[in-house]
Amino acid sequence: MHKNTARALRGLALACALALGASACGSDDDGGSGEQVSADDVQAALDKGGKITVWAWEPTLEQVAKDFEKEHEGVEVDLVNAGTGNDQYTALQNAVSAGKGVPDVAQIEYYALGQFALDESVTDLSGFGAGEFADAYSPGPWNAVTQGGDAVHALPMDSGPMAMFYNKKVFDKHGIDVPTTWDQYVDAARKLHEADPDAYITSDTGDAGFATSLLWQAGSRPYKVKDGTDVTIDFGDAGAKTYTDTWQQLIDDDLLADTAGWSDEWYQGLGDGSIATLVTGAWMPANFESGVKDAAGDWRVAPMPQWTEGEEVTAENGGSSLALPAAGGNQALAYAFAEYANHGDGVQTRIDSGAFPATAADLKSKEFQASRFEYFGGQQANKIFAESAANVPGDWTYLPYQVYANSVFNDTAGKAYVSGTPLADGLKSWQRKSADYGSQQGFTVHQ
Repeated sequence: MHKNTARALRGLALACALALGASACGSDDDGGSGEQVSADDVQAALDKGGKITVWAWEPTLEQVAKDFEKEHEGVEVDLVNAGTGNDQYTALQNAVSAGKGVPDVAQIEYYALGQFALDESVTDLSGFGAGEFADAYSPGPWNAVTQGGDAVHALPMDSGPMAMFYNKKVFDKHGIDVPTTWDQYVDAARKLHEADPDAYITSDTGDAGFATSLLWQAGSRPYKVKDGTDVTIDFGDAGAKTYTDTWQQLIDDDLLADTAGWSDEWYQGLGDGSIATLVTGAWMPANFESGVKDAAGDWRVAPMPQWTEGEEVTAENGGSSLALPAAGGNQALAYAFAEYANHGDGVQTRIDSGAFPATAADLKSKEFQASRFEYFGGQQANKIFAESAANVPGDWTYLPYQVYANSVFNDTAGKAYVSGTPLADGLKSWQRKSADYGSQQGFTVHQ
C-alpha cells in the first residue's frame, strides 16, 4: 500500500457506496458460483493465449505483468490504472452496472472487498482450488478474502501488519524510552510535548482505517455479519472502551498533531521530528524513503504498543487483493495471472520491488527477515513486521458496506478531534449512522 492508497482509507465516494448497497439487498453471501475450473482448464487457457485487462494502481505489478507475458507467449496483460481506491471502485461498479468495460482482474482493498462479494460482483475462486491456499497466507489477509466462510473472494496480494515507526533521534534527545504499551505511549506523548511544545507523539485528525485497526488490536469486534445481510454493529464492548479510554487522554491533553495524514505538512513533520511516531502497516518504509529522505537514519521500527503489558497482539492496516470480476471475460486466464502474481513467482518480484507480502513462507524466510533497511539505520525491520503478521487475530470482520461506513467516520466519531464530543460518544454516533444506512439499504441491522 502506498501514499495514494492510504489516503483513500480516509473515506470513499458516497456514490459508490450507494450503488453497492442497493445492489446488495436480497443477495446471498457465496460471492459467486464457485463453479469448478480445473488446473488443466487454466493451463489450456495459457496455451491458447489471449488478452486480459487488469485494473490496479499497485506499481510492482508492472514487472509482474511483463514477466507473465514473457513466460506465456501469446498472453497479453493490459495493466490499467483506473484510479486509486474509491475512484477505481466507483468505476468498477459503474462498469458492472452498465454490463461493459469490466476488467478481468481488479485490485480491491480488504475493507472494500465485502461489498463486491455480497452482490456477487466477484467470482468465488474456490472453484479454481484457491481454498487450498489457506495455510499459504498470514491470518489477517486470508480471513479478509474469505470472510470466515468457504468462498474465496480474491487472492491476497499484500498485507499491513502494524508496527511503530519512531524517531530515535528525537527520543534520544529528550530521554524518552520506546513505549511497549499504550499507557507508556501516552506517558511518552506527555513527556515529549512538555520538553518541546512544537513536538507531538503522532498526528491524528480522525481516520476510520486507523481507528478500526486499534479496535481490532484491542479485542473489539464491533461488526458481525451473518448470511451476508444480517448485520450487528456494536461499539459497546470492552475492547472499544479500552481504545477510547486511552486515546481520549491524547485528545484531551492536546497531545496529537492536528496534521492531516499524507499532506505536505505531515511529511514535513515526519522529517523535522515534530511528529515523532507513526503506528501503521508494514508497507510504510517505501513512503519514508521517498517522502522523508532527509530524515534517513533518524527513524527506527519497534513492535506495536500493547494494550496489556506482556501480550503480543497486533492488527492489520491496509492491504489489497486481486479479485476476478464475475462479468469479466476469460476467467481461466485471469485466474492464472492472479495466482502467478499473488501465489507464484510474481510474489518475489513484488517483494524485490518493495511490496510487503501476505504469503506466510516469505514472511518466515531467513532471507526476507535478514534484509537490512539502511533508512532505519541498517535495522532488520522485516523481523518485526513478520512477527506482527503472525500475531494478528484472524477473526476480524468488516461491514458488507464498510466503504460507506468509512466515508462518514469524520462526520461522527471524527468530531471528537475537533469538538468536545467524547470519542466513545463519537463511536456511538458512527454506529447509529452506519446502522441507519444499512437498514435503508435493506440489511437487517442489530445494535
